[in-house]
Amino acid sequence: MTPEISFEFFPPKTEEGILKLRETRKQLALLAPKFFSVTFGAGGSTRDRTMETVLEIQAEGFEAAPHISGISSSKDEISELLKTYQSHGIRRLVVLRGDIPSGMVSSGDFAYANQLVSFIREQTGDWFKIEVAAYPETHPEARSASADLKNFKTKVDAGANAAITQYFYNVDAYFQFVDQCQKLGINIPIVPGVMPIYNYTQLARFSNVCGAEIPRWLSLRLQDYGDDVASLRDLGLDVVAHLCEKLLAGGAPGLHFYTLNQSGLIMQIADRLGLKK
Repeated sequence: MTPEISFEFFPPKTEEGILKLRETRKQLALLAPKFFSVTFGAGGSTRDRTMETVLEIQAEGFEAAPHISGISSSKDEISELLKTYQSHGIRRLVVLRGDIPSGMVSSGDFAYANQLVSFIREQTGDWFKIEVAAYPETHPEARSASADLKNFKTKVDAGANAAITQYFYNVDAYFQFVDQCQKLGINIPIVPGVMPIYNYTQLARFSNVCGAEIPRWLSLRLQDYGDDVASLRDLGLDVVAHLCEKLLAGGAPGLHFYTLNQSGLIMQIADRLGLKK
C-alpha cells in the first residue's frame, strides 16, 4: 500500500515567494499528497498570510490544513478563526501551542496545546480532524522525557486525531517513542516529520531551537563539506532517503515533509522511495 504523505509550507511574504510556492506545489502535487499544511508565525504573526495561502491551496483542489497556535491568542480570536475556516470548508487543523515571541509576557488564553485542542472540540465538535505535535527526542522545554510523554497524552485525550513529529535523524528514537505511546494507550497515527538537508548552518540553527539531534558523525561530515553544496546535498539525500525507507519498512503510517517551500530534494527522495505516481 502506498504510504500517505503530506507537506508543510510557510506563508510567503512577497509576490516572488507566492509564485515560487505555487511552482513548488505544482511539483509536489505529482506525489498525490494527503494534505498541505501551512505554518503560523510566533504569536500569530502570519495569521492573515496563513489563511490566504490555505484558501489558495484549497481552491486548487487540495486539502489544506492551517496551523493554529494558542500562544498570545484569546478565546474570541480562536473562535472567530474557527468559524472562518468552517465557512470555507476547511476540515483539518494542525494545533500547536506555538513559539513564544521574544519579550511576550502573557500567553493569552491558551498556555498549552491541550487547552486549545479542548476548546476547538467544545466549539466545533468533530468538524475538524486535529493533528498535534509529537517529540520523539523530547521537547526542549520539557522537564523530562516522561513528562513530555504525559503532556503528549493530554493532547490526545483532549481530542487529537493524529500527530506529526518533530524531525529527527535517529530512526530508533521514533520507534521507541511509538512503543512508549502504545504502552500508555495512545493509539492515534504518529506520522514522522522529515527534514531534507539543504544547508548545514540552517539545519544546525533549526535543530538547536527545536531540540532535534543531528548525529555527531553526520554533523561532522556536513561541516566538512563547507561551501560544497552539491556534496552536502548528495550526502543529505542519501541519509534522508535511507531514513524514510527504514521508517516505512518499520510501519510508520506515512511521512510529513518540512519543505521550506522547496520541492527539488523531496522529489528526489520520492523517486528513490518509489512514491511518484
